[in-house]
Amino acid sequence: MQNNLKTYVLLAVVVLIWGIIGYKIISWMNQDEAPIPQATFSEFKPKQLKSRDTFSIVADYRDPFLGSFESQTTSKRITKSSLPIKTTLPEVSIVYTGIITDTETKSNIYFITINGQQYLMNLKDKIQEVQLVSGNSIAIKVKYHNQLMTIPIQK
Repeated sequence: MQNNLKTYVLLAVVVLIWGIIGYKIISWMNQDEAPIPQATFSEFKPKQLKSRDTFSIVADYRDPFLGSFESQTTSKRITKSSLPIKTTLPEVSIVYTGIITDTETKSNIYFITINGQQYLMNLKDKIQEVQLVSGNSIAIKVKYHNQLMTIPIQK
């Protein structure tokens, strides 16, 4: 009987503990969420701005680098006269590197490098505003923005 009494007491304690755990889980699952409080907005009223206090600095002290006082001359406004504006052509790098001659058709193909990019050009071809006017195995003549330039072969 002693053994059965201990078993019944331990069974009652286990049932009690599991009951408490079950109650906490069920109450947690059935918990009604509290409503989220709504924010109330009041009317926006900006602050009044104060007028700025103006001041001027008088720099009548010795120049620490030159050792002299600032001259009291007033700065005169310099107006630009209507001088003709010089338009400069954009810089272009043209290098003549070689020629290939076709013996059957007597046509020439010129190797010309313009701004670092090599091109194969025939007479009167125009690439990047550079037009090949004439050429031989020594030099070529190109026209760039209506200016004629003679470029010798680069070896």
